Amino acid sequence: MQHMLNLNRLSRLVLALLVLVLAGCATRPVNPPIAHADYTKGYRYENRKPRGVNDENLVILAFSGGGMRAAAFSYGVLEFLAKTEVKGPEGNTIRLIDEVDVITGVSGGSFTALAYGLYGDKLFQEYEQRFLKRDVQGELIARFFSPRNWGDLWSLGWGRSELAATLYDDILFNGATFKDLDHNNGPMILASATDISTGSRFQFTQRYFDQICSDVNAVSLSRAAASSSAVPVVLSPLTFNNYGGTCDNTTPPWMMPFTDIEHPSRPAARAIRALQNERAFSDSKNRPYLHLVDGGVSDNIGMRGVLESLDMIQALAGTGVPSPLDNAKRIIVFIVNSLSTPKTNWDKSESPPSTLNVLLKAAGTPIDHFSFEAVEQLKDMSAQWDNLTFIRNSAALKANKDPKVAAAVRGPSAEIFVVDVSFPALKNEEERDYLNQQPTSFVLPDEAVDRLRSAAGQIITDSPDFQRLLQSVQVDILTSEANKK
Repeated sequence: MQHMLNLNRLSRLVLALLVLVLAGCATRPVNPPIAHADYTKGYRYENRKPRGVNDENLVILAFSGGGMRAAAFSYGVLEFLAKTEVKGPEGNTIRLIDEVDVITGVSGGSFTALAYGLYGDKLFQEYEQRFLKRDVQGELIARFFSPRNWGDLWSLGWGRSELAATLYDDILFNGATFKDLDHNNGPMILASATDISTGSRFQFTQRYFDQICSDVNAVSLSRAAASSSAVPVVLSPLTFNNYGGTCDNTTPPWMMPFTDIEHPSRPAARAIRALQNERAFSDSKNRPYLHLVDGGVSDNIGMRGVLESLDMIQALAGTGVPSPLDNAKRIIVFIVNSLSTPKTNWDKSESPPSTLNVLLKAAGTPIDHFSFEAVEQLKDMSAQWDNLTFIRNSAALKANKDPKVAAAVRGPSAEIFVVDVSFPALKNEEERDYLNQQPTSFVLPDEAVDRLRSAAGQIITDSPDFQRLLQSVQVDILTSEANKK
């Protein structure tokens, strides 16, 4: 008798759980299609108004991946720029943060980038408690194991990352979409993910969404952040509908020189390859869905898009075709790289590291090397542009009227400044070791968050490249929290 009662109770429990699961089934958000792609409208850099005192300086912040470590470190850069005022050549007072035109964000860095794009200065009052000093990882795990979410997690197309997106929306983004970014006067925010099928970078801008004939303004910031930080295996890909080929997508005039060249010369080849990767997304017949994962898989420091844009500028120089950056005399890039290199004792033991440690190292090492190569490529490009400018300005070239000689040194007139904001640049060895030991997770001790923020400002203050930049633009620092410490 007791045995039958236990079976009945078990049956009722199973039935109750089944009802709960079926009742809780969710459907993923669907990005809507557009009938016509118009490159003069939507959330894209070409349509943004110049920020700062003039459009001669293009200021870019590139926020890397690295979980909460990256979010805190990049936030420290924003704090420093907000607290640092300079005296301009005309005697006017300028906050450095108001000169920022573009912020790229990958993985952990995308949260800080998107949140600043949404809140602006209000972020400095809320971000610490709403995100940085919160156990986001613990809250996410709790939601995974909560029975009330089991039905959703078993739904088709609605995986762990969709659940993560709802958490990010609850605690940080409050239902905001890219329409909110499109209608404010903040910097352009370029959050990136990776198409898991091809390994190509996918950016949350209308330029990329034109390829899939969809409206990025309808996409929530939380889904963009979740896509950019969806670590493969740990989190599921986020799925987007692809309507490519249905909206009469046209090519902007400044891209036209790259569409008809069969055997392009350098650096046009790299620029064309980047555009080809974008256009590949428009094949909705064979690819009706895109599955996006962590942006760090394709670009861990958010620099690939910057490098591709500079390649295009260089390739367009002297062609007579205007580009969106023709007025820029200085292109200033702060590479905010929170890549950590924790020490191991593996080489001191005859026993090899565990399988899990090997897998983690195998996944991270190529990304680390690609990050280094991207930084060095930007520095090489800076030196190359400087050399071209020197040659063009030389008396020998001016005296030579041969157009072939002039074409040989064709190139942009802008000067590139690279400010490296990374742990190796920190002079304090003890502090550098401490930061390198911080894990790539979405929870950190409050002390670690504060020390990451402080280190970012100190690194910029001590940077010779930053000091050279100030001299070039002829400004003097008036106030800076880093200088007071």
